[in-house]
Amino acid sequence: MGMYAFERGVFILASSAVWLMIRKPYFLTSPGGISWENAPLHIGDLTTWRSRMRHVLVSSIALALLATAGHGQTPAGGKQIVFLAGPRDHGAPGRHEYEKDLRVLAYGFDHASNLPGVTTKVIVGKAPRNLAELENASVLVIESSSDRAANEIHPLFPPDPTTNHTGYDAETKSYLAGLDSLIKRKHIGIVIIHYASWVENWAARAYYIDWTGGLWVQMMSKNPNDQWAIALRNESHPILRGVKPWSYRDEIFSRYFLPDDPKRTDLLVGTPARATIGPQVVSWAYQRADGGRGFVMGGVDYHDNMKLEDYRRFLLNGIAWAAGIDVPAGGIVSSLPAETP
Repeated sequence: MGMYAFERGVFILASSAVWLMIRKPYFLTSPGGISWENAPLHIGDLTTWRSRMRHVLVSSIALALLATAGHGQTPAGGKQIVFLAGPRDHGAPGRHEYEKDLRVLAYGFDHASNLPGVTTKVIVGKAPRNLAELENASVLVIESSSDRAANEIHPLFPPDPTTNHTGYDAETKSYLAGLDSLIKRKHIGIVIIHYASWVENWAARAYYIDWTGGLWVQMMSKNPNDQWAIALRNESHPILRGVKPWSYRDEIFSRYFLPDDPKRTDLLVGTPARATIGPQVVSWAYQRADGGRGFVMGGVDYHDNMKLEDYRRFLLNGIAWAAGIDVPAGGIVSSLPAETP
């Protein structure tokens, strides 16, 4: 059933009940049998008919409210956020600190003053091969290296130099197919951060397009290390609640391959101070056809940027939205662990 189809059906049911209170259906008995006919209500019929139809109308509205509560965004209680951090396999101190970044975000959820009930788990290295360990995840948040180099580790995909560049061995194929099935069956959100958005294997790219609606592609795409001015786009989106534009120093993956897709909502446009690529979409939200969600952010290189309130709130809001959580008005209020540089 397509998204909101159930709610539409219930709305039609409720609307029909209202219509029936105005139009009186009744049976006419004739020598030839029983026939159905619609006729305007007469004053004498109103009391009995309204009494009967009131029960139908109240039941229909109650069912509609239950349907609305059971679909789309929900309160945070019972949601589990699973962070998949690549190991620190390259880079200068303070950069590409995947585990440290994600632990700051996990701490933000664990101590958020306006988002109770969320649980977090941080996994470093490869994602669990036993998919039962991800069965209760509401969202998978991936910050890691690309699959492009043999000495770098992506939590999901093997290094591309060890493959035929178009697919994987039978064991990896089976694992990824099982993961994809779990993601779609449980409507698990997918969040891709920074360097993890670069995948070279064509099978990995197919998964990314399906899960998030976009790709970073070598040669065409760019990742300037620059001073960036960040502007908001589609400001009514829940991810942008409480977020104001900001400027900062970062390496931001940008110039993504973004097909025209009504399921994608662009969120941030970044303009670098020195690089000549002009304004670029650097983050977006994606409403998948299966009911799950995707969120991509091209920044998140320098660990000390976590101290920036709007930047951190944007990331927390995006992860929460991808998990199916109703982002609080004003955005998620978080604090920093004491050891954050």
